[in-house]
Amino acid sequence: MTPSGKIELMAPAGNFESLQAAIDNGADSVYFGVEQLNMRARASINFTLEDLPEIVKRCEKKQVRTYLTLNTIIYDHDLSIIKTLLDAAKAAHVTAVIAMDQAVIAYARQIGMEIHISTQINITNIETVKFYAMFADTMVMSRELSLRQVKKIVEQIEKEQVKGPSGNLVEIEIFGHGALCMAVSGKCYLSLHSHNSSANRGACKQNCRKKYTVIDQESGFEIELDNEYMMSPKDLCTLEFLDQVIDTGVKVLKIEGRGRAPEYVAKTIKTYREAIDAYYDGTFDQEKVKTWMTELEKVYNRGFWSGYYLGQKLGEWSQANGSKATQKKVYIGKGMHYFPKTKIGEFKIEAYDVKIGDTLLITGPTTGVEEFELTEMMVNDEQLNAATKGDSVTIPLKFRVRQSDKLYKIVKTEYAVETPQA
Repeated sequence: MTPSGKIELMAPAGNFESLQAAIDNGADSVYFGVEQLNMRARASINFTLEDLPEIVKRCEKKQVRTYLTLNTIIYDHDLSIIKTLLDAAKAAHVTAVIAMDQAVIAYARQIGMEIHISTQINITNIETVKFYAMFADTMVMSRELSLRQVKKIVEQIEKEQVKGPSGNLVEIEIFGHGALCMAVSGKCYLSLHSHNSSANRGACKQNCRKKYTVIDQESGFEIELDNEYMMSPKDLCTLEFLDQVIDTGVKVLKIEGRGRAPEYVAKTIKTYREAIDAYYDGTFDQEKVKTWMTELEKVYNRGFWSGYYLGQKLGEWSQANGSKATQKKVYIGKGMHYFPKTKIGEFKIEAYDVKIGDTLLITGPTTGVEEFELTEMMVNDEQLNAATKGDSVTIPLKFRVRQSDKLYKIVKTEYAVETPQA
């Protein structure tokens, strides 16, 4: 729970662009992996040990908590690595470690680092909470629980005064948005069987997202399926019933997506930030929900469903491979220079055309994510309405542009729904 008493909004950070996007758009905390021992070892770039001080520095400026994910299965040859990682995290003042293996939990406890229990532990009842309260202050519930079950656990923590090592009541965290796995809380072995690449070691090949044909081995009869993507769940989205989520008493709402693009982080965190704030100031309503859902649909998603939170027993499966986002970004060029006195950014156009009225997106390790409509520009020192490959373009901007920044144009996809003309 944040100092303001509001539910904590936790953001994913797979790289510095996403980290900065999370900070800029209202995250209360961020979680990230370092090196290979995390559940997104192959899905995102991941940070290095040397990045830890910079991560903490950026977050501390905005009072954002930092969580290191070290939540894979650990083998004997990993033990020295986890100690090195945890020692570095402790020295850099990372807030806590998210763990599931007892080796990680034990060493984090030994060096006095705050511990959060990963969803991989699959906590589903108050007795398990009480057991892990010996080690951890925060616990992520199994993704298969309903809101009613979550609320019951929260109430029992309060009733029985279940406290963690800090002396405070144990805080409950749940996933609020993002990709879901067909397996129980992510414990899947398909990738290991087919590619010798373990999902439980952060190396999932995402077999479940592919198209399959089911054949009766005895008769050779091919079974027709209504949905070809029978193992690929839609993405979790709790925004439509966020008021019910907060009413359970959970203290942390976690957004999934360390392997997704920085604009996904920016959009989802901004949207959930607005929704959470609206709940607490009494303005959360279904009209706003419609607007927020439209925003969430703009970035990567496989379609949305409520997970098991509302008591649904069966999953909802994606109808297509990949994203159903209503928008996508197209690379245009790169940042060249910024003139602070005149607040003008210079870009080199390297691909495609850009014109007045386009929606542009700028991303960078320090810049984060900035989206805006192009209303004026100079092209090769002339004021023109369009630019093309090879042109030098200057644009008035309220934020600094860096040479590491990339410029994109936002365009509609096949999933976009045109607004009827009045």
